[in-house]
Amino acid sequence: MAVGSWFRPVLRAGVQWTGFQRMTCTIVPARHDQIDTLRDIELAALEMFRGHPAWRAYAATTPSDPDALADAIGRGRVWVAVDASGYELGYVGVGVEDGEATIAEIDVLPSHGRQGIGARLLEYACAWAAESGYPAINLGTLSDVPWNAPFYARHGFEVIDPRRYTPALEAHRRQDRERGFPIDSRVYMRRRLHASPEGWTRWPAPAKLNLFLRITGRRADGYHELQTVFRLLDRGDELRLRVCPDGQIRRPLEVPGVPEADDLAVRAAHLLRERAGVKDGAEIEVVKRIPMGGGLGGGSSDAASVLVGLNHLWQAGLDEDALAALGCELGADVPVFVRGRSAWAEGVGERLAPIELPRRWYVVLDPREHVPTAALFQASELTRNAPAATISSFASGETAENAFEPVVRARHPRVSAALDWLGAFGRARLSGSGGCVFLEFASRERAEAVVRRCPARFDAWVAAGVGLSPLHEALARHRAVR
Repeated sequence: MAVGSWFRPVLRAGVQWTGFQRMTCTIVPARHDQIDTLRDIELAALEMFRGHPAWRAYAATTPSDPDALADAIGRGRVWVAVDASGYELGYVGVGVEDGEATIAEIDVLPSHGRQGIGARLLEYACAWAAESGYPAINLGTLSDVPWNAPFYARHGFEVIDPRRYTPALEAHRRQDRERGFPIDSRVYMRRRLHASPEGWTRWPAPAKLNLFLRITGRRADGYHELQTVFRLLDRGDELRLRVCPDGQIRRPLEVPGVPEADDLAVRAAHLLRERAGVKDGAEIEVVKRIPMGGGLGGGSSDAASVLVGLNHLWQAGLDEDALAALGCELGADVPVFVRGRSAWAEGVGERLAPIELPRRWYVVLDPREHVPTAALFQASELTRNAPAATISSFASGETAENAFEPVVRARHPRVSAALDWLGAFGRARLSGSGGCVFLEFASRERAEAVVRRCPARFDAWVAAGVGLSPLHEALARHRAVR
């Protein structure tokens, strides 16, 4: 159950079932440079099924597709068990289908079976799902293999009645039949989840793209009048939040390059606490995946997720308009993330009108060059008096330029090179004030084909445009749990 075809959630671990020695291991987020190692672990674990009726079906789809695995790692949904020397012993990945969390893959090296590693990985994945507000987590496995269904049953999983299958489970069952999987031994299981005993909750902070950006004037206070379309994406940072009764706001983990006092996420918590008259405090952990200085709105999105998340956890009772107003005090891009919908924006970016956009996928290219926004706004060569655009001119494709692109090209050669490389496949554009660039596609497959050709000097990934922010989907889940 996973992203695309990444759907083989069976625990392939342990060779000997006599004796048990728990091994010390650490669970850490997977890295892209571990993809080959993780696929090797799958192949080693596959040997456990040689001679089983499921062998042929498993062998035909093992190891996992590297693109799907890379995508899941980029979304922060794959974790690796490592020993004290950093040696990879196993891994687990989660997916989301039909709004439900799923165990997509879980494997342990056969040489390290029966040492508690699979249990550690499984519990870590379940904790992620619980902190994210999912009421349950699903998986598919084999009923007649001791380290499959019986193992999961010992960890709180129950067999799902086929009459209660979700559309995704029905689709996977059809696929199992088509690939000759032994249906009689195939079962789908579900574990009900409970809130984290430590009080942690997880909140996504999605990235955005500016599908165009035009500067139409400069105000007396020095701010610029803008027009843009914000497109929210299904990828971004992740925040962990929990309430602290001592009234303190803390960020226990360091964010490289961002002092705690300057962190918009921390400032958002202080602002909300002050304006809402809340006595509780909070701990904030920020997991950065959006490149800083990339024009993707990372800091603003983090701040919005704190406002929305803590407003819920503190039961502060502010409505969306009030939260957006607080967001505007923190930064012009914060309100669009608070409201959680792609939007046509004017003013300094705070006047928003929701806009319906077609389903599209984007190749986002990071040239690994930080672009300071303030310097661009001060550039003498920046065009500040462009005529106003209209929604119809945007919809027709006539309006697609970014006012910052000529300035960024002249001052930041790596960004210019990224625009040139991606431009060979279509109309590449700069997002915000850069330095990330992007290209729009009508299909995910075409976007993934471009990412596979990305040179090593850039980072690239595929993201989908969304109508409703992942932050608002998370808020709905957390509200339902409460």
